[in-house]
Amino acid sequence: MKKVVSVLLTLALLFTLSACGGPKPTDSSTAPAASEPAKAPRVYKLADNHPDGYPTVLGDLKFAEIVKEKTNGEIVIEVYNNAVLGDEKVAIEQTQMGDIHFIRVGTNPLASINPIMNALSMPYLYRDRDHCFKVLDGEIGEEFLTSMVDDGLLGLSWFDSGARNFYNSKREVKTVADLKGLKIRVQETKLMMDLVSSLGGAPTPMAYNEIYSGIQNGVIEGAENNWPSYMSQSHNEVAPYFTVDQHTRAPEMILVNTDVWNSFSTDEQKIIKEAALEAAKFQRDEWVRQEKEYEKQAVEKGVTVTYLSPEIFQQFVDAVQPIYSDSEYTKYSDIINRIKNVK
Repeated sequence: MKKVVSVLLTLALLFTLSACGGPKPTDSSTAPAASEPAKAPRVYKLADNHPDGYPTVLGDLKFAEIVKEKTNGEIVIEVYNNAVLGDEKVAIEQTQMGDIHFIRVGTNPLASINPIMNALSMPYLYRDRDHCFKVLDGEIGEEFLTSMVDDGLLGLSWFDSGARNFYNSKREVKTVADLKGLKIRVQETKLMMDLVSSLGGAPTPMAYNEIYSGIQNGVIEGAENNWPSYMSQSHNEVAPYFTVDQHTRAPEMILVNTDVWNSFSTDEQKIIKEAALEAAKFQRDEWVRQEKEYEKQAVEKGVTVTYLSPEIFQQFVDAVQPIYSDSEYTKYSDIINRIKNVK
């Protein structure tokens, strides 16, 4: 009897399943989507010749941090500072070729590629820091950022590099006459050599990382740079006389190789550009903070800091005026006048 009941139940179950169409396959439209594998990050190199903690290096790192965050880790920019990828000249060439992808560099060394960069570094050109950044953050600055595209480089944003001043190992420089004959290290540009010559010094081109030993060994007697460079490289130890004359402001920028730039999507380009601008704001604030701190440290460490009176400062301004009349630079007269007229 039990066997009969069992058979009947089995037949009933089979009939029910048949009537209902049997078990249905899972609907793919309602099934949970399989997670896509994470994309491998694209890694790019950024070169900087300054040491750890330097304002431009901190700006580079902020730039890389923002790009990584806003691309969800798909674009990674690795910062190589301390000139580990070569000095500025070599790093610029490598960026043009695409072996280095991004670079932070000043306008002076870029003048060898695009001579009009000299216009931004003309001596005693800017009224003050605010004037400088009104120029750079406006129409003129944008023209310069895009002026080297044909040379494989596109500027993304402007960093602060402060004002450059003279320092030496021999004597306090209180007037133009005190500079006479001093062997002053300069960047390898005609403009910087002409500037020092016009003030009576003896310009000596030399790599940035050789300044300390150059002064120590008497190959040169001084150099010219900003407070962070002077103190972070311990140049105060070998050149304890610092004159605040602010003879030039040579702004710096982050640049990208144009082929690398064109490889990014429109959305990625927007992210990278915005990251560069945001990093520039951060870097400028950090520059001002460090500049004040290094100036304070210099005084505490016994550096003789000389501030020029308006009358003496005008002597320096007057001494360099022949540069503006030199045929090498009169070709930039229009842009120089536009810069001077920015209010």
